[in-house]
This record gives sequence, C-alpha cells and structure tokens, in this order.
Amino acid sequence: MPWSRIISGIIAIIMALSATLLGGWYFTIAIALVVFLGQQEYFNLVRSRGITPAVKTTMFVSQVLLAISTLDSSLADAIMPIAGTLICFYLLFQPKLATIADISASIMGLFYVGYLPSYWVRLRGVGHTITSNLPLSGYWPSNWQDIGQGNFISLPTGLTATTLAFLCIWAADIGAYIIGKFFGKTRLSNISPKKTVEGAVFGVIASLTVAIIGAYFLHFPNWIVTGAMLGLIIGIASLLGDLTESLLKRDAGVKDSGQLIPGHGGILDRTDSYIFTAPLVYYFITLLLPLLEKTL
Repeated sequence: MPWSRIISGIIAIIMALSATLLGGWYFTIAIALVVFLGQQEYFNLVRSRGITPAVKTTMFVSQVLLAISTLDSSLADAIMPIAGTLICFYLLFQPKLATIADISASIMGLFYVGYLPSYWVRLRGVGHTITSNLPLSGYWPSNWQDIGQGNFISLPTGLTATTLAFLCIWAADIGAYIIGKFFGKTRLSNISPKKTVEGAVFGVIASLTVAIIGAYFLHFPNWIVTGAMLGLIIGIASLLGDLTESLLKRDAGVKDSGQLIPGHGGILDRTDSYIFTAPLVYYFITLLLPLLEKTL
C-alpha cells in the first residue's frame, strides 16, 4: 500500500473522528464540505457524458438540507420534494431545452450526494441536544476516565452510533482490500474487476465482528444478535455503495472521480461506502433497535 494512501487515510480518520466527537455544527460543516466536493465530482462525471444538470441549484439545496437536518431532523424529509421541485423549475426555464437525462442526473445528484449523506447529520444528532456543552451545539466529554475504562454508556447515542458505524465501514474496507489483494481469486462483478468475492466476504465479516464488539460495549439488547445485524447491514451497504460509484466512473470512462486525496483519488472514491450506509444505520438505531429491545 503506497505511503501517500496510508498517510492521507490516517489524516482523514483523525479529521472524521474529531468532527464526530464535537458533533453539532462542527460535524455538519464537515459533512457539508464532503457533500460540496462530492457533488462537484459527481457533476463532472455527469457532464463528461454530455448531460447538462442543474449544478448550482442542486448544490445549494443540498447544503440547505444539511442545515435543516441539524436544526430539526424531523423537517429534513420535507425539504427533499421541495428541493426536487426547485431543481425542475430551474431546468424548465433554461435557454436550452432540458432533457430527461438533465433532470434525472440533477435529482440523482440531490438524492445520492445530498439527501443520503444528510442521514449522518441526523444520526450524530440523536440525543445530542441534551448533551451539547460547547458553542455551536458542540460536545466535549466531561469524564475521560470512564471512557478510558470502557464505559461508553454516558456518551450521546448519536456519537457512539456514528463512531461504531465508521469503525465498521473502515473494517470492511481494510479487510476487503487486504484479503482481496493477496488472496482474492474470484471476480465479484464486471463493474469493478479488482473486487473479489473473497475480499467482499471478508469485508462483511470484519464489519460484523466490529459491530458485535461495539454492541457489547454499548449494551445493545441481545448484543450478539443486534450487533451481527448491524454489522451485516453496514458491510453489505458499504459494498453496494462502492460498486455504485464504480458504475458511475465506468460509465464516465474514468479511473477515479477526482485527484483530491493522494493515493485515494477523489472524495467520492473515499466516501462511496458511507452513502447508502447512513440511512440504514440511522433507522436501525432509532426504529429497529428500540423495537428489538422490547421483543428480544
């Protein structure tokens, strides 16, 4: 593995964990930057196919969506149809007659790189209002000794859930990369020739293992079952996110979505595993886990 890839990966992890710990608007700003850069790369891929999407309008309403998700997550879903309406309205009154592809690519840019990532903001915000103790709704743990002893129950639910999800994704990515590189023999899909069945299976197993360990420390109900469920969901969703971005790049005829991150390519290359994962983890924590707590 190239040193540039290792160093940039470590820096990205430190930045991600710092923003996740602080939460509030600090976390939202970090996600907003990722969404902004990710949408730029997405629209570059789209325009390489001769499509003319509503770039500025889509990027603007995506940032509004992230802000609304921070202020009141219950209103976030209402922004999606309004944002879609604004995008179509903009395209309807352009000098050049818009095509189906222009509208579809714009809505996809809103959904794929704006709406789905907004669930990270919602997830981090679970239980955050009553625990924030810094300006801009930020948070800083008051007792690091308890955390050092493995007592994470006092931390905000959004913080522990988001961190656990990130750890599962990292485990899945690293596990799939290493096993696939050295032991992978069976091609997984023509979409991404370098991905192997062996790597994909081990990536899901790595995610599942980390989730079970996390479920134990976070005192999930019936932690083996619920941890396995969460790890399986994250492992599969991160793989599908990776393949989806590979499909976009394959159609655009490029190897990487960009060159922003040394050794990793663009923002989308580094964050594709997180896109489909966010809403699944959010609803697992807020809907499924409370239901399982009553039944298991």
